[in-house]
Amino acid sequence: MKKIGVGRQLAVCAALSCLALIVIFFLHKPPYAALLLAGLPLHYQVGIGLGFGCCYWAASQIGYRFAANSESAKSTMESYSRLNLDGLNPLWISLAAGFGEELLFRGALQPLIGIWITSALFVIAHTKAYRFNGLNKRVAIQAAAIFTVSVAFGFVAEYAGLIAAMLVHALTDVVGLYTIKAASRRGA
Repeated sequence: MKKIGVGRQLAVCAALSCLALIVIFFLHKPPYAALLLAGLPLHYQVGIGLGFGCCYWAASQIGYRFAANSESAKSTMESYSRLNLDGLNPLWISLAAGFGEELLFRGALQPLIGIWITSALFVIAHTKAYRFNGLNKRVAIQAAAIFTVSVAFGFVAEYAGLIAAMLVHALTDVVGLYTIKAASRRGA
């Protein structure tokens, strides 16, 4: 099976970004830049993004030790094993997802429909990646986790700014993808 590469992830990022810009242009009032750059000063947003990223890294290291053999963890590993995680690919994939998804979900949609509905749409958008092919315990746990993370991204965007949400999302994905890459090397 051919692995999903960075090129495809960048194409998805571009498509999500274009969709976000269309929504912003047609459904939001100008000035558009103010909508996207609202929030705390940039250096605070970067600090918040890095702080959340470090906290997520610590929590994931602890959580993975206890849940590595769970059905949800194994399913997540299997889902992401389709990605080409060679070299710096986890970084580029994570940056593309953090930028494109947050621009659409937090920058374009959340101001229109709120955090909760946006988070539900975020889960729906991830159904293929996480292979939500029915309702069972694994799907319920993963969907609830994605929803919770999405709500957190939403509150970061709301109270800190879109740049902070993009950075938190990218760092969350970097941690997750490098954890999966390391686990697959160990044969877990």
